[in-house]
Amino acid sequence: MRLPPVLPYLACAALMALCACENEPAKTALGYTENAKRAYENALQTFNAHQWIAAQTAMREIKRKYSYSRYARLAELRIADADYEQEKFTEAIHEYKDFIRAHRSEEEDVSYARSRVAEATYAEIPESFLMPASEERDQAAVLDAYKELRSYVADYPAAKQTAHLRELIGRVTARLVRHEIYVARFYLARDNYEAAVARIDYALHTYSTAEGDGPPGGGLLPDALLLLGETYLKMHKWREARQAFEAVLRDNADTPNAIRARHYLGYLAQLGT
Repeated sequence: MRLPPVLPYLACAALMALCACENEPAKTALGYTENAKRAYENALQTFNAHQWIAAQTAMREIKRKYSYSRYARLAELRIADADYEQEKFTEAIHEYKDFIRAHRSEEEDVSYARSRVAEATYAEIPESFLMPASEERDQAAVLDAYKELRSYVADYPAAKQTAHLRELIGRVTARLVRHEIYVARFYLARDNYEAAVARIDYALHTYSTAEGDGPPGGGLLPDALLLLGETYLKMHKWREARQAFEAVLRDNADTPNAIRARHYLGYLAQLGT
């Protein structure tokens, strides 16, 4: 049976239509991106209005609906940011780290996420007048913050967040040195001189670099050196004591620590040591 002459033309038309459909994704992809952008901008308005829960809900919907767009990636960061702003630091750290693992190739966004991890870790350091003095407490949270901050500054020395994080490094370094001095004094009061020297040496060797803003060791290294000299005096290690006091004088000529160091050096001179 011969086909009517019109059918070949219909077949050609169908084929052309199929080819046209196969070229549609470019247009669809553009619409997909535009819709994702519009949804993100709307959610961002909610975020900027500090409506954190509503913003997170909208951002999660963007992640679900537009998972192949860059706006899904930005939504992940805003979800973490909303937890940070609500002082849910543990949740925020977890979300930022998940983002870092999932988007290692996105350098700028990863740099931002890592800076927020460092800030959130610092923010988790407990501060309360109902707790013991900071140097008496367990320093695990301070050490975590110190490591995160130093790691970021080492990897991103020129990033815009680095100046602020250097300031935080100075603060946590001062706390860590103060803690080592506190422990050294504890041992010294119990005549455990070797343990006291070990703690002071640890502080001097670990926190003497000037990575943070301000003087090395949070400005407390002269205190540690003076205490080291005093400990060596009690141990009758005159040479080591003199070296410690002279180190105090080298960089702190007009400070109370320097006055005490000169007094001790005068005492050593009288001993003829």
